[in-house]
Amino acid sequence: MRVMDRRILKSQEAIKTAFIDLMSEKNFNEITIQDISDRANVGRRTIYHHYLDKFDLLDKLIEEHINELRKICESSSDLGFIASNLIIFEYFEQYFLFFSIMLSSSASPTFRNRLLEFIIEQLKNDVDITQGINKGLNKDVILKFFGTAIVGLVESYVTNGVPESPKVVAEQVGILLERNL
Repeated sequence: MRVMDRRILKSQEAIKTAFIDLMSEKNFNEITIQDISDRANVGRRTIYHHYLDKFDLLDKLIEEHINELRKICESSSDLGFIASNLIIFEYFEQYFLFFSIMLSSSASPTFRNRLLEFIIEQLKNDVDITQGINKGLNKDVILKFFGTAIVGLVESYVTNGVPESPKVVAEQVGILLERNL
């Protein structure tokens, strides 16, 4: 495993934090590399050293969070729906600002689609259409139905100021998934 210089990590974190902060204040299209540079207190060259442009920065930030969610799902795969959902909703709460901005900004359609793809990917192995409650149903319809419902719930959860604790939401989503998958 490659060890990264702490200065590089510090610069990257400053850039990402500045970018998220700016997205909470401005429309994505209005943000410039200079804005990010000024807010992060790094040179424009430093930003371009790590990212091609603000689109690449956005893409890498989204991918970073999707990958982290993927790791969470992999590490909690032996847990039931309720327990694994709790870990995921705690992650949403921990990175509340990121998720609320991604689901309420001009980046929303891109992020929403990536999140939906990820959720469908995670649910694929849990859908059985050969027996039980879903026997004979179309697997793609089931996956899109539950994937869209979960994305909508996450969107509501983070854009409406987290009305319930992660535990309550995770339990209820887990119960619904256990009942229907």
